[in-house]
Amino acid sequence: MITDSFDNASPAIISPKAKENRPKADVCIITFSYEIENYAVENYADGRIATLVCATGKTPVYEIRRSGKRIAFYKTYVGAPITVGLAEDAAADLDCRKFLLFGGAGCLNKEIAHGRVMIPTAAYRDEGTSYHYAPAADYIEVPNAPVVADFMKQNGIPFVLGRTWTTDAFYRETRSNFEKRKAEGCISVEMECAGLQAMCDFRGLELYAFFTSGDLLDAPEWDQRHKKGEKAGTQHDVGHFEIALALAEYLAERD
Repeated sequence: MITDSFDNASPAIISPKAKENRPKADVCIITFSYEIENYAVENYADGRIATLVCATGKTPVYEIRRSGKRIAFYKTYVGAPITVGLAEDAAADLDCRKFLLFGGAGCLNKEIAHGRVMIPTAAYRDEGTSYHYAPAADYIEVPNAPVVADFMKQNGIPFVLGRTWTTDAFYRETRSNFEKRKAEGCISVEMECAGLQAMCDFRGLELYAFFTSGDLLDAPEWDQRHKKGEKAGTQHDVGHFEIALALAEYLAERD
Protein backbone atom coordinates (compact mmCIF):
# COMPACT_ATOMS: atom_id res chain seq x y z
CA MET A 1 0.00 0.00 0.00
CA ILE A 2 1.16 3.55 -0.71
CA THR A 3 0.58 4.39 2.94
CA ASP A 4 3.32 1.90 3.87
CA SER A 5 5.94 3.45 1.58
CA PHE A 6 7.82 5.67 4.05
CA ASP A 7 11.13 4.00 4.93
CA ASN A 8 13.75 5.89 6.90
CA ALA A 9 15.39 2.73 8.25
CA SER A 10 17.30 1.78 5.09
CA PRO A 11 19.32 3.93 2.65
CA ALA A 12 17.99 5.25 -0.64
CA ILE A 13 19.40 3.51 -3.70
CA ILE A 14 19.87 6.85 -5.48
CA SER A 15 20.38 10.09 -3.58
CA PRO A 16 21.16 13.62 -4.74
CA LYS A 17 24.69 14.73 -3.89
CA ALA A 18 25.63 18.32 -3.14
CA LYS A 19 28.00 19.66 -5.77
CA GLU A 20 31.31 21.25 -4.90
CA ASN A 21 31.56 25.02 -5.28
CA ARG A 22 27.82 25.25 -5.87
CA PRO A 23 26.46 28.80 -6.19
CA LYS A 24 24.80 30.33 -3.15
CA ALA A 25 21.20 31.51 -3.26
CA ASP A 26 19.40 33.15 -0.37
CA VAL A 27 16.03 31.98 -1.69
CA CYS A 28 14.96 29.87 -4.68
CA ILE A 29 11.66 30.71 -6.40
CA ILE A 30 9.83 27.85 -8.14
CA THR A 31 6.84 28.34 -10.43
CA PHE A 32 5.09 26.71 -13.39
CA SER A 33 4.23 29.37 -15.95
CA TYR A 34 6.34 29.64 -19.11
CA GLU A 35 5.04 33.19 -19.54
CA ILE A 36 6.23 34.17 -16.07
CA GLU A 37 9.57 32.51 -16.83
CA ASN A 38 9.93 34.60 -19.99
CA TYR A 39 8.98 37.76 -18.08
CA ALA A 40 11.45 37.05 -15.27
CA VAL A 41 14.29 36.28 -17.65
CA GLU A 42 13.68 39.36 -19.78
CA ASN A 43 13.23 41.78 -16.89
CA TYR A 44 15.19 40.47 -13.91
CA ALA A 45 17.63 37.64 -14.60
CA ASP A 46 21.33 38.34 -14.16
CA GLY A 47 22.39 35.09 -15.80
CA ARG A 48 22.07 31.34 -15.55
CA ILE A 49 23.69 29.68 -12.52
CA ALA A 50 22.68 26.03 -12.91
CA THR A 51 20.89 23.58 -15.18
CA LEU A 52 18.63 20.79 -13.92
CA VAL A 53 18.53 17.80 -16.25
CA CYS A 54 15.92 15.05 -16.64
CA ALA A 55 14.49 12.98 -19.50
CA THR A 56 12.02 15.71 -20.46
CA GLY A 57 14.81 18.20 -21.02
CA LYS A 58 16.97 20.81 -19.37
CA THR A 59 15.64 23.29 -16.81
CA PRO A 60 17.70 26.47 -16.51
CA VAL A 61 18.09 28.07 -13.09
CA TYR A 62 18.53 31.84 -13.19
CA GLU A 63 19.93 34.29 -10.68
CA ILE A 64 18.27 37.56 -9.73
CA ARG A 65 20.29 39.99 -7.61
CA ARG A 66 18.22 42.27 -5.39
CA SER A 67 19.37 44.53 -2.55
CA GLY A 68 22.57 42.56 -2.13
CA LYS A 69 20.73 39.23 -2.05
CA ARG A 70 20.96 36.39 -4.54
CA ILE A 71 17.62 34.88 -5.56
CA ALA A 72 17.44 31.80 -7.77
CA PHE A 73 14.48 31.16 -10.06
CA TYR A 74 13.33 28.31 -12.27
CA LYS A 75 10.20 26.95 -13.94
CA THR A 76 9.22 23.44 -12.93
CA TYR A 77 6.64 21.07 -14.43
CA VAL A 78 3.14 20.33 -13.17
CA GLY A 79 2.83 17.42 -10.73
CA ALA A 80 4.39 16.40 -7.43
CA PRO A 81 6.88 13.75 -8.69
CA ILE A 82 8.71 16.00 -11.15
CA THR A 83 8.41 19.11 -8.97
CA VAL A 84 9.95 17.26 -6.03
CA GLY A 85 12.59 15.59 -8.20
CA LEU A 86 13.73 18.90 -9.67
CA ALA A 87 13.70 20.53 -6.23
CA GLU A 88 15.92 17.72 -4.95
CA ASP A 89 18.34 18.48 -7.79
CA ALA A 90 18.11 22.22 -7.17
CA ALA A 91 18.95 21.71 -3.50
CA ALA A 92 22.01 19.71 -4.59
CA ASP A 93 23.10 22.19 -7.27
CA LEU A 94 22.55 25.31 -5.14
CA ASP A 95 23.65 26.31 -1.67
CA CYS A 96 20.11 27.24 -0.64
CA ARG A 97 17.73 26.19 2.12
CA LYS A 98 14.70 28.43 1.46
CA PHE A 99 12.33 27.52 -1.38
CA LEU A 100 9.35 29.61 -2.45
CA LEU A 101 6.59 27.91 -4.44
CA PHE A 102 3.85 29.86 -6.21
CA GLY A 103 1.42 29.24 -9.03
CA GLY A 104 -2.21 28.89 -9.98
CA ALA A 105 -4.63 26.67 -8.07
CA GLY A 106 -8.26 25.75 -8.31
CA CYS A 107 -10.56 27.43 -5.82
CA LEU A 108 -12.95 25.47 -3.58
CA ASN A 109 -14.85 28.43 -2.14
CA LYS A 110 -16.96 30.75 -4.29
CA GLU A 111 -16.47 33.56 -1.76
CA ILE A 112 -12.77 33.80 -2.70
CA ALA A 113 -12.29 36.15 -5.62
CA HIS A 114 -10.55 35.17 -8.81
CA GLY A 115 -6.87 36.17 -8.58
CA ARG A 116 -6.83 36.37 -4.77
CA VAL A 117 -3.70 35.12 -3.00
CA MET A 118 -4.36 31.85 -1.16
CA ILE A 119 -1.86 30.68 1.47
CA PRO A 120 -1.88 26.96 2.33
CA THR A 121 -1.73 26.05 6.01
CA ALA A 122 -1.79 22.26 5.46
CA ALA A 123 -2.02 19.99 2.43
CA TYR A 124 -4.27 16.97 1.97
CA ARG A 125 -2.08 14.15 0.66
CA ASP A 126 -4.05 12.88 -2.32
CA GLU A 127 -0.84 12.10 -4.22
CA GLY A 128 1.94 9.53 -3.95
CA THR A 129 5.20 11.42 -3.57
CA SER A 130 4.77 12.64 0.00
CA TYR A 131 4.36 9.07 1.32
CA HIS A 132 7.99 8.36 0.48
CA TYR A 133 9.18 11.36 2.53
CA ALA A 134 6.86 11.35 5.56
CA PRO A 135 4.84 8.84 7.60
CA ALA A 136 1.29 8.31 6.39
CA ALA A 137 -1.31 10.87 7.47
CA ASP A 138 -4.19 12.64 5.78
CA TYR A 139 -2.59 16.08 5.97
CA ILE A 140 0.88 17.54 6.17
CA GLU A 141 1.29 20.89 7.89
CA VAL A 142 2.77 23.88 6.04
CA PRO A 143 4.56 25.51 9.00
CA ASN A 144 5.70 28.70 7.27
CA ALA A 145 2.18 29.85 6.34
CA PRO A 146 2.24 32.52 9.12
CA VAL A 147 5.45 33.99 7.70
CA VAL A 148 3.91 34.33 4.25
CA ALA A 149 0.74 35.79 5.78
CA ASP A 150 2.76 38.37 7.75
CA PHE A 151 4.46 39.49 4.55
CA MET A 152 1.12 39.89 2.79
CA LYS A 153 -0.27 41.90 5.72
CA GLN A 154 2.73 44.21 5.84
CA ASN A 155 2.41 44.91 2.13
CA GLY A 156 -1.37 45.32 2.00
CA ILE A 157 -1.90 42.33 -0.28
CA PRO A 158 -5.34 40.69 0.20
CA PHE A 159 -5.07 36.98 0.95
CA VAL A 160 -6.95 33.99 2.39
CA LEU A 161 -5.52 31.31 4.67
CA GLY A 162 -6.72 27.71 4.46
CA ARG A 163 -5.92 24.11 3.73
CA THR A 164 -5.12 22.89 0.23
CA TRP A 165 -5.96 19.65 -1.55
CA THR A 166 -2.94 18.19 -3.37
CA THR A 167 -4.03 15.65 -5.98
CA ASP A 168 -2.31 13.64 -8.70
CA ALA A 169 -5.34 13.58 -11.00
CA PHE A 170 -7.10 16.84 -11.87
CA TYR A 171 -9.54 15.02 -14.16
CA ARG A 172 -10.62 12.93 -11.16
CA GLU A 173 -11.61 15.77 -8.86
CA THR A 174 -15.07 14.35 -8.26
CA ARG A 175 -17.99 16.20 -6.74
CA SER A 176 -18.00 13.97 -3.66
CA ASN A 177 -14.28 14.45 -3.02
CA PHE A 178 -14.63 18.18 -3.52
CA GLU A 179 -17.37 18.30 -0.88
CA LYS A 180 -15.22 16.33 1.59
CA ARG A 181 -12.17 18.53 1.14
CA LYS A 182 -14.18 21.74 1.35
CA ALA A 183 -15.83 20.52 4.57
CA GLU A 184 -12.36 19.95 6.03
CA GLY A 185 -11.34 23.54 5.34
CA CYS A 186 -9.59 23.22 1.99
CA ILE A 187 -9.81 26.39 -0.08
CA SER A 188 -7.60 25.34 -3.00
CA VAL A 189 -6.68 22.33 -5.11
CA GLU A 190 -3.30 21.84 -6.80
CA MET A 191 -0.79 19.07 -7.50
CA GLU A 192 2.48 19.78 -5.71
CA CYS A 193 2.26 21.29 -2.23
CA ALA A 194 2.04 18.11 -0.12
CA GLY A 195 4.90 16.44 -1.95
CA LEU A 196 7.21 19.43 -1.84
CA GLN A 197 6.48 20.16 1.82
CA ALA A 198 7.22 16.52 2.71
CA MET A 199 10.51 16.64 0.79
CA CYS A 200 11.56 19.91 2.41
CA ASP A 201 10.76 18.54 5.87
CA PHE A 202 12.75 15.38 5.13
CA ARG A 203 15.78 17.31 3.82
CA GLY A 204 15.72 20.00 6.48
CA LEU A 205 14.74 22.75 4.04
CA GLU A 206 12.18 25.54 4.38
CA LEU A 207 9.17 25.84 2.09
CA TYR A 208 7.10 29.00 1.66
CA ALA A 209 4.05 28.83 -0.60
CA PHE A 210 1.16 30.83 -1.99
CA PHE A 211 -1.29 30.27 -4.83
CA THR A 212 -3.31 32.38 -7.23
CA SER A 213 -7.05 31.66 -6.95
CA GLY A 214 -8.02 30.41 -10.38
CA ASP A 215 -10.82 28.20 -11.71
CA LEU A 216 -13.80 27.59 -9.43
CA LEU A 217 -15.02 24.14 -8.35
CA ASP A 218 -17.59 25.55 -5.93
CA ALA A 219 -20.32 25.98 -8.55
CA PRO A 220 -22.99 23.83 -10.24
CA GLU A 221 -20.54 23.43 -13.13
CA TRP A 222 -16.79 24.03 -13.31
CA ASP A 223 -16.09 27.72 -13.92
CA GLN A 224 -12.81 28.66 -15.56
CA ARG A 225 -13.33 32.28 -14.40
CA HIS A 226 -11.28 33.91 -17.13
CA LYS A 227 -11.58 34.56 -20.84
CA LYS A 228 -9.31 33.05 -23.45
CA GLY A 229 -6.03 34.97 -23.55
CA GLU A 230 -6.70 36.77 -20.27
CA LYS A 231 -3.67 36.87 -17.96
CA ALA A 232 -4.73 39.02 -15.00
CA GLY A 233 -5.61 36.92 -11.99
CA THR A 234 -4.42 33.69 -13.62
CA GLN A 235 -1.34 31.52 -13.16
CA HIS A 236 0.34 33.62 -15.88
CA ASP A 237 -0.20 36.92 -14.02
CA VAL A 238 3.24 38.55 -13.85
CA GLY A 239 2.00 40.66 -10.95
CA HIS A 240 2.15 37.53 -8.81
CA PHE A 241 5.78 37.05 -9.81
CA GLU A 242 6.37 40.56 -8.47
CA ILE A 243 4.76 39.42 -5.20
CA ALA A 244 6.96 36.32 -5.14
CA LEU A 245 10.09 38.35 -5.79
CA ALA A 246 9.27 40.80 -2.99
CA LEU A 247 8.50 37.86 -0.69
CA ALA A 248 11.85 36.29 -1.60
CA GLU A 249 13.63 39.51 -0.62
CA TYR A 250 11.69 39.52 2.66
CA LEU A 251 12.67 35.91 3.35
CA ALA A 252 16.29 36.58 2.46
CA GLU A 253 16.45 39.23 5.17
CA ARG A 254 15.16 36.83 7.83
CA ASP A 255 17.93 35.20 9.88
